[in-house]
Amino acid sequence: MKKDAWIAALVFLLDRGSKLLWHRIPEAGVTLIPGVLGLARARNTGMAFSLFSGAPWLLVVLSLGILAGAFFYLRGKQLSGLSRVGLMMMLGGALGNLADRLFLGYVPDMIEVLFVRFAVFNLADVGLVIGCGLLMIALLWKEKE
Repeated sequence: MKKDAWIAALVFLLDRGSKLLWHRIPEAGVTLIPGVLGLARARNTGMAFSLFSGAPWLLVVLSLGILAGAFFYLRGKQLSGLSRVGLMMMLGGALGNLADRLFLGYVPDMIEVLFVRFAVFNLADVGLVIGCGLLMIALLWKEKE
C-alpha cells in the first residue's frame, strides 16, 4: 500500500488547499452553477451530517482509534487495486478532517449542492465517500468471482 500513499496525500493536500480559501467565502455564500452548486461557509463540530456536534475531542479519539485499528487490521493484507485506491482516498479524507478537529475544534465545510436539500461538505468528505464507494464495489466484485 505504500506505493498508493500518494493518493491519500493528494486528497489531503487538495482538502487543505480548499480550506485555506474557506475564510474568503462571503457570509451570504456564492453560487458557482445556478441551481446546481455553490459555496457556503459552515463550521461542523460533529461528524457526517453534524452527528456528535459539540464533542470534537471525542471525535478525535474515535478517528484515531478507527485509523489505528484499520492500519493494524489491513497491515500485510493483499488488496486489489480498487480497494487500495478506495482506502487511500478514505485515509486522505479522514486525515484532512482530523487535522481540522485537532487544530480548529471544527471542520470547515463549504461545498453546497443547490438542487436538493443536503448537508454542506468539503473535499475530505468527497474523498471519504468516493473511497468508501470504491471499496464497496471492490468487495462486491470480489464476492461475485
